[in-house]
Amino acid sequence: MSIICGCPILEGVYCLACARWLWKKCLYTAGNESEHWGLATAEEFEPVPRLCRLILSVYEDDLHNPIWAPPGGYGIDPDNVILRKDYEVTQGHAPPYRIYLDHANADIVLAIRGLNLAKESDYAVLLDNKLGQTKFDGGYVHNGLLKAAEWVFDEECEFLRELLERYPSYTLTFAGHSLGAGVVALLVMIAVQNRSKLGNIERKQIRCYAIAPARCMSLNLAVRYANIINSVVLQDDFLPRTTTALKDVFKSLLCLPCLLCLMCLKDTCTLEEKMLKDPRRLYAPGRLYHIVERKPCRIGRFPPVVRTAVPVDGRFEHLVLSCNATSDHAIIWIERESQKALDIMLEKDRIMQIPTMQNMERQETLAREHSEEYKAALQRAVALDIPQASSPPSYGTFHEMEEGETSSQSTGEVSTPFFKKWKESWDSFVERLFEVDESGQMVFKRSSSKKSSTSSTLPP
Repeated sequence: MSIICGCPILEGVYCLACARWLWKKCLYTAGNESEHWGLATAEEFEPVPRLCRLILSVYEDDLHNPIWAPPGGYGIDPDNVILRKDYEVTQGHAPPYRIYLDHANADIVLAIRGLNLAKESDYAVLLDNKLGQTKFDGGYVHNGLLKAAEWVFDEECEFLRELLERYPSYTLTFAGHSLGAGVVALLVMIAVQNRSKLGNIERKQIRCYAIAPARCMSLNLAVRYANIINSVVLQDDFLPRTTTALKDVFKSLLCLPCLLCLMCLKDTCTLEEKMLKDPRRLYAPGRLYHIVERKPCRIGRFPPVVRTAVPVDGRFEHLVLSCNATSDHAIIWIERESQKALDIMLEKDRIMQIPTMQNMERQETLAREHSEEYKAALQRAVALDIPQASSPPSYGTFHEMEEGETSSQSTGEVSTPFFKKWKESWDSFVERLFEVDESGQMVFKRSSSKKSSTSSTLPP
């Protein structure tokens, strides 16, 4: 009798638990993941839309007569595309790619396109992986993407070395989208490990931009290479959040919403501590840039905001139940929204009319903050007992560390909000002292001028 009476209670508890899960998932948006991150600046985000257009150009057969060009064109000189390899040349070892000489930005760019749904070879690369199958540099990586990256490096290292010897002051940038993003993320790791084959190029000259990347490396590697790899994610994009085997995703394209719901349930019921302690679990690589353009319970798109951080925990761990989860993965939308976000940043800087000297100081401050945030992420990884986590090195992508600064610091729980307490940006300083009048010019705030005049009349 007691068992029979207990059944409705158990059913009620189960229903309440399911209702709570659905309620949290319906209210959970991608903006919640990055709400405590800092805002990106125009200087650091400027390459993103330009590289998105360069990746889009890889889809073209003839750049002189483009078919898929975005509004305003690709913004590149077709004559500076010095190498192009399509599927006939790569023979399924890697997606098609191009090498472009960007003289305007003193950059050598190797751009790799995303997944081609009509090519079995791309599926073979993406699905060639098992949990804990391949180790690299003290962590785990995606097996198929690593093979593709090794093939590209073996093919092009000599050519890249010749270019770097011809243009020693140029940077070397690897850029890719989706499948190509995973390849370039591992390709830049290989390049850093084999700089001697690239003419002993300095580490700070190498960088990577992974647009909507697949989860391709373990957490310790994702944090350790955050000073080189930059990942860009648009709002609800599903791929950087997909933790299940990718073969299950593509086998279930006809019922992808059902699979995403099951994955949401699985990820929600998995403890975060257990996920962090699993050394085989793969993550989106490097420093994360999150483009947020929609708000919960609102209709339409808002002016995009770009947030950035080097998170250790809370690194796109949960899928978002959204009708835009797949459309936000498209490189066309990412290029469009990233350009809008950059235009907003540049317009804000134009209105503030930041002097040249202060702008240079802001760039130096940005480099220093990124370096400190990177070290803090490494220290937090050690504090959380992440497998194979290491102490901060003495180098960085943006600038070398100051001479005499020691890289060994006490390992503690240091997070990004710690730096927000002492960080004072130039923008907030200007907003406190100035305002924009009706003609659009920057003038002193009246309250500030009154205070200064009052203080000048006070007796000493």
